[in-house]
Amino acid sequence: METVSVEQHGWVTLAKLNHGVTNSLNPNIVYELEAVLRRVREDEAVKGLVLASSNEKFFSIGFDIPELFEMSKEDFKGFYRLFNRICMDLFTLPKPTVAAMTGHAIAAGCILALCCDYRFMAQGHKLMGLNEVKLGLPVPYLPDRLLHALAGIRRAREMMESGEFYPAEKAFEMGIVDKILPVENVVSAAVKHADTIGALPKVGYKIIKQNRVEVIAEAVKAREDQKETVFIESWYSNEARERLKAAIKKF
Repeated sequence: METVSVEQHGWVTLAKLNHGVTNSLNPNIVYELEAVLRRVREDEAVKGLVLASSNEKFFSIGFDIPELFEMSKEDFKGFYRLFNRICMDLFTLPKPTVAAMTGHAIAAGCILALCCDYRFMAQGHKLMGLNEVKLGLPVPYLPDRLLHALAGIRRAREMMESGEFYPAEKAFEMGIVDKILPVENVVSAAVKHADTIGALPKVGYKIIKQNRVEVIAEAVKAREDQKETVFIESWYSNEARERLKAAIKKF
């Protein structure tokens, strides 16, 4: 069964995470996302991408901790490197991208949303946040830089150092969500927005987006190996292993 279902809505590709209710991220779903991003980048007929969920409970809960916890350090390193690569590919895609969050966007799920150009979120009890610090882990460097750019130093610090989850209204106030909508309108509004932006003259749009993303992308790539090593060592630290074990019980 495919863990990312793909639909075409005119010029816009709609990719829905489809891995159970929580859309936890494991190697299979990340490989499928990589393939989707490659097709969107290479297909001249595609003018935009919407990343969504096949259900209204979770956009994504983040890493599939029970599966990833059992990996050898070398295997986990391969997965983590792939995840960082698709995040960068999504962030730098020279076409408009919109995260349509009909459900909770947690940890790595929140990271995927932050890597999109726009974030539309359902109203009501839907939460968004980065809880890595509570698991004894750092927030990966790309979303760290993105949060600072989107929310500013004070709110980025609050979000990453508290590890709290925020409802849609608070996330909008913080600057990390662009629009709050009734859940039944989130995906259609995201597709419409991607279609509108994607219809702009291509050359001008690509340069405008490149100017926005390149400073962050260059900073992340310059520190890629160092930051990767820090995260992996943290994942296998005694403190993180204990906290991850506790998280598995709630998964």
